[in-house]
Amino acid sequence: MSKTRIGYIGVGLMGHGAAKNILEKGAHPLTVMGHRNRQPVDDLVRRGASESKSAAAMARESDILFFCLPSSVEVEATVYGKDGVLEGAHAGLVVVDSTTADPNSTRKIAADLKTKGTAMLDAPLGRSPKEAEAGTLSTYVGGDPATVAALRPVMELYADTIVEVGPLGSGHTLKLLNNFISIGTCAIISEAVATAAKLGVDMRKFYDVVSAGGANSKMFQMVMPWVLEGDDSNLKGPLRIAGKDMRFYTKLAEQAPAAAFIAQAVNQTLHLCNVRGHGDRFLPVLPGILAELNGAKIRDL
Repeated sequence: MSKTRIGYIGVGLMGHGAAKNILEKGAHPLTVMGHRNRQPVDDLVRRGASESKSAAAMARESDILFFCLPSSVEVEATVYGKDGVLEGAHAGLVVVDSTTADPNSTRKIAADLKTKGTAMLDAPLGRSPKEAEAGTLSTYVGGDPATVAALRPVMELYADTIVEVGPLGSGHTLKLLNNFISIGTCAIISEAVATAAKLGVDMRKFYDVVSAGGANSKMFQMVMPWVLEGDDSNLKGPLRIAGKDMRFYTKLAEQAPAAAFIAQAVNQTLHLCNVRGHGDRFLPVLPGILAELNGAKIRDL
């Protein structure tokens, strides 16, 4: 697949690293299109990528077109909007959606792309921007097995763990389930830390006690550096994106239908943080926001 033309729409915290590794590890012509800011686009252009201003043009000129956007809202706008992907979709094109997205939206988009002869996979990304830059992400891929097999060499450029999970939509479904566990765990940790702050607990002792027992987790170890030292770099997930993931998860549970009491509490916690202006803060800052809401303080927000 050395001559495969690849497009990448959405080169933010996760997409930049994935696109960079496609560009630098593979012999693929790469065209990029940014969504929120210029810096990652400019960096990839300096590394040899081309830039496009039109999703339709990218679709026409690509064999594989990746999305890594904030949500299904942006994906649908990119597909159906003026100069959108649907206008440039063609037979032989494969669209790979790495967004953490609504699987119902994914299946709708796939059906519309199919009318143009375009195939689609959902392949959301796991881990963090650090692994994205290193090319060691995980990805959970839903779709036609033959299409997955054909694209595996490209996915291996940015992911060291590729899990085939079933029909189209399965990747996004499992990603939302996974993210409920991780974001929900972060919310529980944050509430406990905020309560500890209100009680005047020594945070170092709190850290030592939890680290020594069954409540310890990778999430705890990623959150606590901010609590102890003000370092939020271990989990670069914005609260606004976590809130979007929880909205999609609660919608998925409601459609099942399945009760989601805990998820709704986490959803509302993040919603409160976002409406108070903290949407661009990373998840490790959540304990400080909850502490402040309770009249306590861990450190300056």
